[in-house]
Amino acid sequence: MKTKTLMITLTILAILAGITVTNFAAQQRARRPLPPSVQLTDEEAADILYMREEEKLARDVYLTLSEDWPVPIFTNIGESEQRHMNAIKTLIERYGLTDPIEDDTVGVFPTEYFTNLFDQCVADGSGSLEEALAVGVSIELLDIEDIEKAVEEASMQAVKRVFGNLLEGSKNHLSAFQNAVETGVADCPGQIGTGCGFGPGGACRQDCDGSMTRQGGRRAGNNGNGDGVCLR
Repeated sequence: MKTKTLMITLTILAILAGITVTNFAAQQRARRPLPPSVQLTDEEAADILYMREEEKLARDVYLTLSEDWPVPIFTNIGESEQRHMNAIKTLIERYGLTDPIEDDTVGVFPTEYFTNLFDQCVADGSGSLEEALAVGVSIELLDIEDIEKAVEEASMQAVKRVFGNLLEGSKNHLSAFQNAVETGVADCPGQIGTGCGFGPGGACRQDCDGSMTRQGGRRAGNNGNGDGVCLR
């Protein structure tokens, strides 16, 4: 009986020792630097971190505008932008980058550039539904240009795939906002199916011709304030 008990005890200890060794080996592999073939270039890493903030900008602006203009287009696309943020976070975690978004509060950003851009977008979209939709158009145009640049600079297939998916999503968002601007129709609570319009001439009014220049490696608007978006 004692021999049987001893054998069972030794078996359990052997199993536990095996688990400990396995866990230790896994931890060591996790700490091991990625081989050169799966490491990001500096441009890829910078683009991933930048787009994490830019997708947060889109989400935060749309969620904020939805409070003034409670139409489905802002809430639905705002939810889609959250999924975009999540997709980029998977890249950050996969390649061991430091997430720039420490505080996910709406309107809070780690850089002054996006803080100012958020404030401007919200202000420009607060006057009317027409202006709010025009802000959506401007944000998606900004997003598309920056994602296209990131795709061109990417060498890792995983990064290309994620950015490619984001690009298609942003193009769909742009089409939705442009259609709402051109037709003057956006679904409203209590008027689902009928929509609420803002009349003819609802094109995106801009102080500039829509062209953009780059400043500090990123977009800056030609409207004289360097805010990065030509909004109205």
